[in-house]
Amino acid sequence: MKKFKFKQVLATGTVLAAGIALTACSGAKQNGGGSNKKSSASVALITDIAGVDDHSFNQSGWEGMVAYGKSQGLKRGTNGYQYFESSSASDFTPNINQAVAAGYKTIFGVGYSLKGAIASAAKKHTDKNFVIIDDVIKGQKNVTSANFKSQDASYMAGVVAARTTKTNVVGFIGGVHGDIVDLFDAGFTKGVQDTAKKMGKKITILNQYVGSFTAADKEKSIAKAMFAKKADVIFHASGSAGQGLFSEAKSVNEELPANSSKKVWVIGVDSDQSSLGKYKSKDGKKSNLCLTSVMTGVNVAVKDIATKAAKGKFPGGKQLVYGWKNNGVYLTRGYVADSIWKQAQTARSQILAGKISVPSK
Repeated sequence: MKKFKFKQVLATGTVLAAGIALTACSGAKQNGGGSNKKSSASVALITDIAGVDDHSFNQSGWEGMVAYGKSQGLKRGTNGYQYFESSSASDFTPNINQAVAAGYKTIFGVGYSLKGAIASAAKKHTDKNFVIIDDVIKGQKNVTSANFKSQDASYMAGVVAARTTKTNVVGFIGGVHGDIVDLFDAGFTKGVQDTAKKMGKKITILNQYVGSFTAADKEKSIAKAMFAKKADVIFHASGSAGQGLFSEAKSVNEELPANSSKKVWVIGVDSDQSSLGKYKSKDGKKSNLCLTSVMTGVNVAVKDIATKAAKGKFPGGKQLVYGWKNNGVYLTRGYVADSIWKQAQTARSQILAGKISVPSK
């Protein structure tokens, strides 16, 4: 696949997913691609303001679209697959309109912030398929809503955090309060609490919100305060703002030997964020501070819905929920100790069997 340069949207830098080259498209600008014959199978992705290379929802969605394109023998560009990058909320509608004008049949809006723009566009363009990721649009036959049981994987992250902490203080940093982030917050909190009870321990959970999904500097400050309060495992559900947490964790660990008992850990979100966890310890050893990541299968949902649409079976008007059974959510193996991983897998089995009820709020 031909590689393209892309617009950098994060001050802290970006890392491409393996094997995928990204190109920025914003407003009236669209780059890359070739010609395709199967216009009815064409798909477009509209990002939220975090950008396509956010190590999170947008990037995962694009990975799913690339995988879909390859499975269909489509090229990137007209009548194939493409993304349109939004720098601000004011770009949502123009980007959707551009995708419609370019002839893309199925258009995905990544993130609940696009709900209004997707709902409005779907009413105007009833011959197109629309998908809202991470929210629900009711009563529109040409719109599919895709959501995830993120609370379940977050519960497992809570189990891992509770059994990993040496200080008995863990943290959760959210982006913006709302139903979606509540899933991560509630699941993680319950996982920590249940595990602490089983272990006969008292574990303090520090909880704070950034008020943004992009303010990495603010999250870095929050993380610094949590580490000062002895938190040694922090889980974030804050989009690209989470890079501030990783940055602060590196600052702490880079002053310690690789095997220090005072090492701090980060639990990533939405995609495997281990690439953000790489650092070099005080004694010059390469190490990683990303304990694990709570995966949200946006890529799974995008490929699944796009494939259905290509077969003429677009699930319009339906609300699809992706969980463990269809790889919609899961936890990466990461650097979790073997004994702790077994405990997390036990919790997973108990949730699937209905023996553990995980709250969503």
